[in-house]
Amino acid sequence: MSDQLTLAAETRDRVGKGASRSLRRQGRVPAVIYGQNQAPQSVHLEEKALVKALSTGHFMNTVVMIGDVRTLPKDVAFHPVTDRPVHVDFLRISEHSTVTVAVPVVFTDEDDCPGVAAGGVLNITRHEVELVVDASDIPSELAISLKGRGVGDSIHISDVALPAGAKPAIDDRDFAIATIVPPTVPTAADDAADADAAETQIADSTDATGDIADVPQQDGGENTAQA
Repeated sequence: MSDQLTLAAETRDRVGKGASRSLRRQGRVPAVIYGQNQAPQSVHLEEKALVKALSTGHFMNTVVMIGDVRTLPKDVAFHPVTDRPVHVDFLRISEHSTVTVAVPVVFTDEDDCPGVAAGGVLNITRHEVELVVDASDIPSELAISLKGRGVGDSIHISDVALPAGAKPAIDDRDFAIATIVPPTVPTAADDAADADAAETQIADSTDATGDIADVPQQDGGENTAQA
């Protein structure tokens, strides 16, 4: 189960771009809390505390207490250049609300996977899986064992043992999460392309280190390149 976090927040008296820029200069991050048929609440958080929470790697599927309000992070906006957080959206929830969260996928037992041992490559098509769960029992990750998997095997959501009470948000198809694909075998065309590239590189290197080309003579009749 994902750990619960606590973030201190203060109410925002002013909203708008100018007020938000002023807060960011003070090391604060604007945020809004919405949901449960209540009016949105504009707040601001300490940037350092928020960055620390984001660094856990599972911030987006963690219950966050803001004062006495239980919330779930729904969106974090980042600056396109500095990558600093500039705004956060939080959804109000109750202790046992049914919520949809994106849970990171981790793969275990790779050493016991015949497909990987034979040179196969694990091709992951979904690094996260959206699950519908109770807010009090949100998993921090979804562990999938590779034990006994061979080359060509695909792992679908139906193959995964989900936590008790959890179900996939996508319920109309048995979607794939990963496949063990065969190792890439070089072809004659690949070998020929590598040979051509090597010859080109040698030719370019020879041109770069070859004799110095003749240059026009300066006044006095001497070739300055041979002085």
